[in-house]
Order: sequence, then structure tokens, then C-alpha cells
Amino acid sequence: MAVIKKRTGSMGLISGRKAFQKPMADGVKLLSAIRDVVLDKGIGLA
Repeated sequence: MAVIKKRTGSMGLISGRKAFQKPMADGVKLLSAIRDVVLDKGIGLA
């Protein structure tokens, strides 16, 4: 979903509840994956 949002030019992504209702290790993995998508220069507008 983060890749789709980034490619369409979205300015944000709501992810708090999905990350914080999981065990801490899983939540950290989810937020890290989202961060990686946001910072990836190879993913641009479609």
C-alpha cells in the first residue's frame, strides 16, 4: 500500500494503529518497511 500511495503522489500514510496493536517487534518491522518505501529514490510517480 505504501508503494501505491507514493506512486500516486500522496502526502501521507496513516499506519499507527496497524503498527501499535501488534507485538512490538512486528510493529517495528512494519514501520521500518514503510520508511524504506518512503526513502527509496527508485520509487517515483507512476
